[in-house]
Amino acid sequence: MNIFMLCEQARSPSPEIEFDNLENFVMEPAPQGVTVKCRVTRDQRGVDKSLYPLYYLHLDNAKKTFLLAGRKRKKCATSNYLISIDATDLSRGGENFVGKLRSNLMGTKFTIFDNALNPERALPDLSNARQELAGIIYETNVLGMKGPRRMTVVIPGMDKNNERVPLRPRNDCDGLLIRHQYRKMDNLIELHNKTPVWNEETASHVLNFNGRVTQASIKNFQIVHSKDVDYIVMQFGRIADDIFTLDFKYPMCAVQAFAIALSSFDGKMACE
Repeated sequence: MNIFMLCEQARSPSPEIEFDNLENFVMEPAPQGVTVKCRVTRDQRGVDKSLYPLYYLHLDNAKKTFLLAGRKRKKCATSNYLISIDATDLSRGGENFVGKLRSNLMGTKFTIFDNALNPERALPDLSNARQELAGIIYETNVLGMKGPRRMTVVIPGMDKNNERVPLRPRNDCDGLLIRHQYRKMDNLIELHNKTPVWNEETASHVLNFNGRVTQASIKNFQIVHSKDVDYIVMQFGRIADDIFTLDFKYPMCAVQAFAIALSSFDGKMACE
């Protein structure tokens, strides 16, 4: 199995980031010109958590400011993760619930939602219906475990005020994944994982994480736009068995980046 080797330097911390309202901060796009550097920790302690780990997102700085927590829901037909701004309250009905990640049956496609209502229970004008924040597509690997995964991320576009364009589909047939499938890309941004370079000396795929990632893993990835592959919108990679760095930039927000990372943990038999 090919895995990514990484360029090692000293791991630089996140710049100082101040916010008054945590929910607003995790839902709003990152400030332009700033790389928000975070750390994801996975808690697998205990019998239950080995199957349903807890995941935590903190700013990667001296204060280790808590941002988000996530967990996989039990007894769901497909993979379903809840995301909360309270590390101790990961319930669907809790006031700290800010979003969820849902997969298809194969675990190859995921949709990220905010915390508003299912359109079936919303007002007719959908003003209080949930927004879709991103779609994630893992390319099926029919050859087995041969090299790094390929993934596509589709997010809503930005308006002239640099705010996310709301996308409130009436049903799944109008969602991000279907729009992408039929190339209805108005007000959508399509991103891809950056293709690693094959290194003959190490016989592995190489990406330069500028010291932010220190262990080789098939889960390590960088997300870019095809028109500017040097602008890393998001990167994710391992630094210890259960610790990962997650960095993101405008136009992505913390909930989008964290949910994309959660999707990478989920088992995808068709892709590996």
